Amino acid sequence: MSIREGAVSAHRVGSRPLRCAPSLRQWPFVACAVLLSSFVHAGDLPDPYLTPGTINPAVTQENIDQTVCAKGYTKTIRPPANYTNSLKKKQILQYRYADTNLHDYEEDHLIALSIGGAPWDPHNLWPEPRHSEWGADKKDQLEFVMYKMVCARQISLIDAQRAMASDWIATWNNYVRGRHGIRFRKID
Repeated sequence: MSIREGAVSAHRVGSRPLRCAPSLRQWPFVACAVLLSSFVHAGDLPDPYLTPGTINPAVTQENIDQTVCAKGYTKTIRPPANYTNSLKKKQILQYRYADTNLHDYEEDHLIALSIGGAPWDPHNLWPEPRHSEWGADKKDQLEFVMYKMVCARQISLIDAQRAMASDWIATWNNYVRGRHGIRFRKID
């Protein structure tokens, strides 16, 4: 049985559950302490069970020039604020954040719209903290770099989507850290 199928022991690190495999239960402190070292920024990542990330099936590698790489594309598919604000209220409760102030979060797409993320699927949206080292501004930088790389054919669409969904902070460290001279901006 895989971890996703429910055979887990849950522990909390900030607002994110840390899941240890069942075979590690006999040494929960030792095993989880080792795992904790790799989840230093776990509170800034979405819960993979609530927000695994989903893609827009209408966007493919073959049509990126007509979709994600076309100027103004994300404006045509972005959900309205009343939808995302309503979802943000629900998800802040689902995530069990201690801080429930809506202004402290940005309802963000885990897989960015600019690289083919699903616009309306709640499994691709989460209340991203604004005021942390790994807040919304850093993820916006990554979204811009991934968008530019996909459109320049420096990374495939699917590889960019997988990287963003699996661990956007590690992806930021791989693709954004050390890129000096880039003027980051929001896409559309």
